[in-house]
Amino acid sequence: MKTILIVDDEPRTREGVRKVLESWSAGRYRITTSTSAVEALKWLDENEANLVITDIRMPEINGLELVEKLRERPHSPVIIVISGHPQFDYAHKALQFGVIEYLLKPLDKTKLVEAVELAFRREEEMNRVERMERIVDTKLLETTEQETQYGTQVKEAIQYLDEHLGESITMKDTADYLHMNASYFSVLFKEQSGLTFSDYLTRRRMQRAKELLMNTRLSINEIAEKVGYQTAKYFVKVFRSHEGVSPGQYRKGVSHAEETIQ
Repeated sequence: MKTILIVDDEPRTREGVRKVLESWSAGRYRITTSTSAVEALKWLDENEANLVITDIRMPEINGLELVEKLRERPHSPVIIVISGHPQFDYAHKALQFGVIEYLLKPLDKTKLVEAVELAFRREEEMNRVERMERIVDTKLLETTEQETQYGTQVKEAIQYLDEHLGESITMKDTADYLHMNASYFSVLFKEQSGLTFSDYLTRRRMQRAKELLMNTRLSINEIAEKVGYQTAKYFVKVFRSHEGVSPGQYRKGVSHAEETIQ
């Protein structure tokens, strides 16, 4: 269940926002409150919020300082700022920090709900991007983006690899398919793609493995086979060396990210 944290030192506003959102959410979201930014930060040390709605003017730490501190955290929530003062400087600063909406008091209930719905849509987009970043091999992506500049033989080699990724394919197999000398093909591939044949093949296999770990419930053994490794043990060794975690650990991390989207 996603959590909304309301931070406001004024009891009337704080409880008013809570009641509106509890009525709107109909039990779909956990809604909690803090009476100050200090209290909110302590709560967030042990809990996680998907959305923070904070007032600007509060004692000790104001709302903008709270937003700045939240942005420094690894998993920053989306944020809505509320204020009784239509000051441009506050609004501008809030937007610089990536705040989703800046609402003025007295709060319009409809606008509040619309802002919360927008915030959760934005959170889903951010999570989706984060998940994709975890899959994408940036070096492989750079190579793919330059593919239009490659010669016909290297393009055909890449297509051949993609079509036979689940097989125990070698550089000699690929060179033979292209009717090329293996040594010449090796130099040509590195020259045009920026990667050695072996490095490209491993990165492509790891990319496919991550896609399967995220999007399927196939076992590690089955995934190892589908990406061209004869034993799961060797696949796990290569995956850990490349990604820093085992395939099982990677899948758990991705599954957690998926839960935040639903």
